[in-house]
Amino acid sequence: MYQQKNKIPKTPKFKRKDSNKKRSREVVIGCFLMLFSVFLIIAVSSFFNYWKDDQSTLAAFAQRDIQSENILNKFGAMIGHLLVYKSMGLGAYIFIYLLIVTGLVYFIGKKKKNILSQWTWGFFYILWTAITIAFFWEQNPIFSGVIGYEINDFLNDYIGKIGTGIFLLFVTIYFLVYHWKLVPENLVPYLKKIKFNFPSKKETLPVEKKEKSVVFESPIKPPSPIKDTTKEVEKKAKEEDISIQIETITEEEKIEKLSAKAVEKHGDFDPTLELKSFMTPKYDLLKEYPQEETITINEEELDVNKDNIVGTLENYGIKIVHIQATIGPTVTLYEIIPEAGIRISKIKNLEDDIALSLSALGIRIIAPIPGKGTIGIEVPNQKPSIVSMYSVIMSKKFQMADMELPIALGKTISNETFVVDLAKMPHLLMAGATGQGKSVGINVILTSLLYKKHPAEIKFVLVDPKKVELSIYNKIERHYLAKLPDSEESIITDNKKVINTLNSLCIEMDNRYELLKNAGCRNLKEYNQKFKSRKLNPNNDHKYLPYIVLVVDEFADLIMTAGKEVEMPIARLAQLARAVGIHLIIATQRPSVNVITGVIKANFPARIAFRVTSKIDSRTILDNNGADQLIGRGDMLYTQGNDLIRIQCAFVDTPEVNEIVDYIGAQTGYSDAYILPEYKGEESEALEDDPNQRDELFREAAEILVTAQQGSTSLIQRKLKLGYNRAGRIMDQLEAAGIVGPFEGSKARKVLITDLVHLDQFLKG
Repeated sequence: MYQQKNKIPKTPKFKRKDSNKKRSREVVIGCFLMLFSVFLIIAVSSFFNYWKDDQSTLAAFAQRDIQSENILNKFGAMIGHLLVYKSMGLGAYIFIYLLIVTGLVYFIGKKKKNILSQWTWGFFYILWTAITIAFFWEQNPIFSGVIGYEINDFLNDYIGKIGTGIFLLFVTIYFLVYHWKLVPENLVPYLKKIKFNFPSKKETLPVEKKEKSVVFESPIKPPSPIKDTTKEVEKKAKEEDISIQIETITEEEKIEKLSAKAVEKHGDFDPTLELKSFMTPKYDLLKEYPQEETITINEEELDVNKDNIVGTLENYGIKIVHIQATIGPTVTLYEIIPEAGIRISKIKNLEDDIALSLSALGIRIIAPIPGKGTIGIEVPNQKPSIVSMYSVIMSKKFQMADMELPIALGKTISNETFVVDLAKMPHLLMAGATGQGKSVGINVILTSLLYKKHPAEIKFVLVDPKKVELSIYNKIERHYLAKLPDSEESIITDNKKVINTLNSLCIEMDNRYELLKNAGCRNLKEYNQKFKSRKLNPNNDHKYLPYIVLVVDEFADLIMTAGKEVEMPIARLAQLARAVGIHLIIATQRPSVNVITGVIKANFPARIAFRVTSKIDSRTILDNNGADQLIGRGDMLYTQGNDLIRIQCAFVDTPEVNEIVDYIGAQTGYSDAYILPEYKGEESEALEDDPNQRDELFREAAEILVTAQQGSTSLIQRKLKLGYNRAGRIMDQLEAAGIVGPFEGSKARKVLITDLVHLDQFLKG
């Protein structure tokens, strides 16, 4: 039988009136305290300038014809005299600060439970300031006040000058330990990890800001499967409406200011000694976005989104008993708990309806959120914030990261810096449509490693088929790049050189495995540690081995032009190279199955997906939907074989990268780039023209190609009904003989003979 829904009763009017009166009273009290504080600041500050002149006017306070020099006249002189001289001296400013804080709390309506604690500590600081000033400056009690002067005099009479000093030192330590939480356990790890030096130029680190996160929370607690029955949940949902609660949370800490420092290493053998004066890039080379970085809470936007989500679900018979919002730089996550008995699939199917009600791009529903038991709805912010590279590089999480190859990718929805270790990935696959942030993501990865690793510890092999994205890093060739012997440029743009470089890396991998086997080590970290402690003999070909990171900016172009010649060494490196410190970062803007093959996906558990245009592309990259619902401009999903994490990629602009590589390139580097092993391809032998070794179908194949004026291996296969291997060998013989031109990727080879007459003359000659 159809049952009419009961309406949720509204709050009585008289209760709302009392609440409004109370709020108005708080605003008035707050305004009074703040304005009175301004009055006191003027009076006290003026008192320090004119107190000598105004002493004679204090006794004549009631006489109107006598004026004081104080800016606030006699009343200001009297207030200053009472607060400063007669009581607390310079501690009067602490008293005024407490009044300002109290006024602000009342004015903006924040929680008042911490006010009493602040006043308690404030009075302690006032006494400590007055006594300490009197201890060091006994001759003039104006700055210590009568209270500080008398207490100091009392202590001197009973415990003497030295005893008073010891007492003040103890009180100082008490403040540091109990109020500022500065205990040895917190200081020792910090001092161990940060290495101090004396920089030539002082830099200043911005003070860490506290970000606010708004929580929409129903007064109804989430239903517990043990205590709450379905009827109890329904009853509570009808009794009260969903309200909004704002909570203040503290964002992650940032480290104290670090200057550009000389890199120092410990151990018997120091691999950085050859470039011992090398300085990591200065942090002021990165651009700050102080206004854009601040996450502003738009309560009106949050209210509208909350009402639309709740209303849309209620239209389909789905009631919500709990909702809260976590605000990130670009996306807000609304976590909801529906009434008992609601199927999750029913909410998941309403994704388009919720997107329509919110008029927003890129709504993504996570049903359920792993490990939480809630359903998540990700909604883009109307005014997204920029996550600068400066903010993630200077974060404590990155600076104190105990990782081999730390990378600061950006910030999560909860506004926490997301740092991962490339050494543990061990390889990374990046994909996304054109213009969605892929190239910026590569620059973020390279910048993170440049700020964290010395040139002796890491080398980059950069492959850039587009020829313009990574060319900026040419300036650090003698510091961080690796290349083939006799190669003019370190940034690889020619597809043939890519094949040789990949095979050279395979040789490097095999050589390293041989060294590890002889050293009795399982991975590169153990091997280098053993070498630095001088347990390995360089005379036995042992040496310090840097990490090698291969970065391919457009993998699809390589697959199109080289195919198996690229895929096979990539697959071999992905399967075996992690233990010897060779790691791969492959990016593509065409995430199709013929580019990201099963062999590639199986060996790249860590993946980053920027915005794509279809669900098929999203499943190709992540094995899951979601990348098609991203909003672009660095919005991405990261997975390492388990859950999807939504991250706003940090933004590092080309001028910033330019300044970083200029700073590194201007320093003394090695004599040359890191030289990879030499690789000689099999094609050099195949292209030797020996008429006696030609295939019996050589002339017939030549006639077919000259007639068609098309140098295609598949044409030889079709016309002569041959297999691919034999047709390929004939094509190599035709190239060596000078009948067809060299391999040109996806294009057909050029036929160098114009007709059969010239072919006959050419073969006879």
